[in-house]
Amino acid sequence: MSHRFKGLALATGLVLLSLGSVAQAQTAAAPAAAAAPKQPFSFFVTSAGLGKGADLGGLAGADAHCQKLATAAGGGAKTWRAYLSTQASEGQPAVNARDRIGQGPWYNTRGVVVARDLAHLHGDTLELARLGNNLTWATAFTEKNEAVKRAGDKPNEHDILTGSQPDGRAFTDSADHTCKNYTSSAADGSAQVGHFDRTGGGNTSWNSTHPSRGCGQENLVATGGAGLLYCFATN
Repeated sequence: MSHRFKGLALATGLVLLSLGSVAQAQTAAAPAAAAAPKQPFSFFVTSAGLGKGADLGGLAGADAHCQKLATAAGGGAKTWRAYLSTQASEGQPAVNARDRIGQGPWYNTRGVVVARDLAHLHGDTLELARLGNNLTWATAFTEKNEAVKRAGDKPNEHDILTGSQPDGRAFTDSADHTCKNYTSSAADGSAQVGHFDRTGGGNTSWNSTHPSRGCGQENLVATGGAGLLYCFATN
């Protein structure tokens, strides 16, 4: 092969090598695929109760408490509702907690999905009931993005007021399961609570574990609670 052709082949090889290096560098410098944006929070456990036991000022007072806390935490653009059922009383029909909180999905303050929709939240089918929602001590944070005191902590505050059956609906018997629809702080009476940490009470229900022993603040504290609520954004 002549020196001319050898030189041409060498030059061609160098050009191809250079182009390959450029392509490799461009590939290495290509930006990674954008991560999915963090979802705005739409669920939290209240960092504090109203301090009057189960007297929340009815559903309106409970909703206002959720809205106030959410607004202080930067979530005020959403409409917030307390997860509470009320019982039929004085000519007024019962209200189901599940009918008050929108359709989901709901995300905690760290952007983690707690439940995709109402069926997932409540285990409406056998398959969903077996699967379970994602509401646990590891996902149920306050509006301040802080952990809630659970069983084993001092004090234990894992009782969350709901007044609800496991399916998220109101009780239909004659017993008081809502401390007179959240207007009583008397030592007697009762409200149904759930355990956000899924521990104790004979079952692992997040929304319907056992009744409180009284409606006053001291009663709620004595049984492992502080008058805390679940708050969900409806939009």
